[in-house]
Amino acid sequence: MDDLSPEPPRRRKPESEVLAPYEEATGPWLDDGCRSRRKQRHTARRIFDRLVDERGYGGSYSSVCRYVARWRKENERTSPRDGYLELEWSPGTAQVDFGNFRCKIAGAARDMKLLVLTLPHSNARFCRAMFSERSECLCEGLRRIFDGIGRTPALLVLDNATEAGRMVRGKVTESTLFSQFRAHYRCASRYCNPYSGNEKGSVENAVGFLRRNLLVPQPSVGSLGELNSMLRAGCERINARSRNGEGRPTPRVLAEDLAAMSALPGVAFDSVRWVKAKSDKRGYVEICGNSYCAGPAWHNRELVCGVRPGSIEMLDEHGRKVALLQRSWGE
Repeated sequence: MDDLSPEPPRRRKPESEVLAPYEEATGPWLDDGCRSRRKQRHTARRIFDRLVDERGYGGSYSSVCRYVARWRKENERTSPRDGYLELEWSPGTAQVDFGNFRCKIAGAARDMKLLVLTLPHSNARFCRAMFSERSECLCEGLRRIFDGIGRTPALLVLDNATEAGRMVRGKVTESTLFSQFRAHYRCASRYCNPYSGNEKGSVENAVGFLRRNLLVPQPSVGSLGELNSMLRAGCERINARSRNGEGRPTPRVLAEDLAAMSALPGVAFDSVRWVKAKSDKRGYVEICGNSYCAGPAWHNRELVCGVRPGSIEMLDEHGRKVALLQRSWGE
């Protein structure tokens, strides 16, 4: 040896003499898999099964796993991959998203929605439990969160998962109710790709964080109001001891967020979606899959129904009140 200088240690790759004769056959299987759908590519288990069934392979499964891992590393595509830059969020910007959770309300198990709003600049997190993601529930939940904060965010960042609007091929179509809500509170909106969590990573992380810390174990409460009071108190505790991305305490940086927000309007927004419906011969009206009774006197009539998160209001064609019923979220 001409050079006896120390070399960096390299991990030895175990070679299988039993598998070596079959490597030439497995290469095309793996190469073809790279051009197939991700869920229909050859796995190490599938290659092992084919070698045993088709080629009479008598080696171990672990040898096949090591070979497949080595092949994929050596044949990894050299094209540049997408990277990520940490986004900088200006004060007053809010991110909004929904999450799922399960709880007991008045003894009945229910599948609920967790509406989460975060302020990325200060890392403040707020949430509210809702029965659904419908636009009236979204607007009502945001209204309650705004009232708790005491200010209105300058910008709301959402994705297609909410019923606020949808972005298709760069064009945003916003729901009528949410557009009226934004105009009432004078805040802008921006929609991001629902498959790119990094575009609103603050709220994506907050959904899981708040669910783990506030909803485990599954809560059992007497009413929705009691559940939301518990969630609000939990968010206050979390925000009091949190820090933002720069390491500054959240309560101190939250003042910068509040300074960049707008004052609340003098009148609260009515989160109602007005729809026209015709009653049947018994005086029942079907709304969102459930039947509501206007009364036999109102059979076969065109009614205007105000759909709110907690109630259904029925009016006749002249605007006179016909009935006010509690909204049902079950069957």
